[in-house]
Amino acid sequence: MAAHWTPRDEAELTAGWQLWLALGSCAWPGPGWDGTPAEAVRGLERCFTTCDEILAAYDRPDSAVAGLVRSMILAANWTLELWRDDADPLDSERAALLHADLAAFFDHAESVRTLLAAGGGWASLPL
Repeated sequence: MAAHWTPRDEAELTAGWQLWLALGSCAWPGPGWDGTPAEAVRGLERCFTTCDEILAAYDRPDSAVAGLVRSMILAANWTLELWRDDADPLDSERAALLHADLAAFFDHAESVRTLLAAGGGWASLPL
């Protein structure tokens, strides 16, 4: 991942802001979580969709922000593929595995959010 991001123009700044906002709430299940892995990864599905929308609206595939968006898609993909159709209740072993997968995604998302905030000029906002 890049060590620094500076938006080239207003469109890239907007794309970065959209990604920053999307990553703020997608890693962990919400208060209405039903206890299944499939429901736990719904936030990642929303993130995946938002990333696709950002890439479709911001038509510069060689830009740094497009690379950050694609990194989020890659980070979410494995966890989504593994858990999205799993509606079985979690035992302690599967819960630990799901938590580890979500934590890995969260770590990547926080790194991207920090990079976006520094380059976009909104680093004073809480992560």
